[in-house]
Amino acid sequence: MPTASIIGCSGYTGQETLDRVLAHPELELVALGSDSLAGQLASALDIRLNGSLPAFVANAEALASGADVLFVCLGHDEAAALEPPADTVVVDLSGAHRLRDSALYDSWYGFTHPRAETLAGWSYALPELYPPTGTLIANPGCYATAVLLALGPLADSLDPESVVVDAKSGVSGAGRAPKPSSHAGFVLENLSPYRAGSHQHAPELEQALGFPVCFVPHLLPLRRGLLATCYARAGNDAHERLEDAYADSDVVRMLPEGMAPELGRVQGTDTAEVALFEDRPTGKTIVACAIDNLGKGAAGQAVQNANLALGLEETAGLRLTGVLV
Repeated sequence: MPTASIIGCSGYTGQETLDRVLAHPELELVALGSDSLAGQLASALDIRLNGSLPAFVANAEALASGADVLFVCLGHDEAAALEPPADTVVVDLSGAHRLRDSALYDSWYGFTHPRAETLAGWSYALPELYPPTGTLIANPGCYATAVLLALGPLADSLDPESVVVDAKSGVSGAGRAPKPSSHAGFVLENLSPYRAGSHQHAPELEQALGFPVCFVPHLLPLRRGLLATCYARAGNDAHERLEDAYADSDVVRMLPEGMAPELGRVQGTDTAEVALFEDRPTGKTIVACAIDNLGKGAAGQAVQNANLALGLEETAGLRLTGVLV
């Protein structure tokens, strides 16, 4: 049975990745890495984590655990400095290896990439559109995942100057570390755009689509969930392209005509819902995609990528079924 280690397990993405690894029928957990929780039992993260789970160790020790797959759930700059172990599948959930042009890290992420020469060796992998190649895998950002699922199959038929993306995410997208914008007094009963024109997922979208898009993220007064509504001038075959792209997918659902994506159906899961509409007054195409920002937008996609890289069942360990209330 392949073995797995998680580095940076004390954050939201680390905890969500752990949950999926524990549910995975073909992965054995061998190390939980967290510098802040090193030496403590797994229950220090969540009281429900007891039994035979390994105790937390420092991230460096988890990195050297010899696991077959390593999930990296660190901050961008920490992950960028990481030296991956040889002959190991490494899935990086941060943005440290998503961009091919190292110069972009200074302007979009606020640090100079310390291992710029290694970026070409990382595979940017959104399984339905760009399956992973090799053992070094850059997991897409949550916003980028939703937007690319909506627009990726249409990219070469779009008028680039017409594309506008309005996206909204729950507060967990900002991570576990407290900050003024994640305080209940700011989030609850409120809705606001943030980092308009300067969000780090913008160059990721441009790299994948081949052109820049006007992208405005918003903070929802919800714990989790993400909805991206994309407006563009597209070819007449947009619906057929999307249906063809996801016809065989167990993760992405192309919804029937007249049905809209809903956060309530994807929250807590690793699925995605995509729907297409036509705006009669302008003739524009509207494509909406709903995901869970911690599921398909992070941990679920990371496990999906790992499964493909290890030659396992693509959906093993994922949360795909069930009717949520």
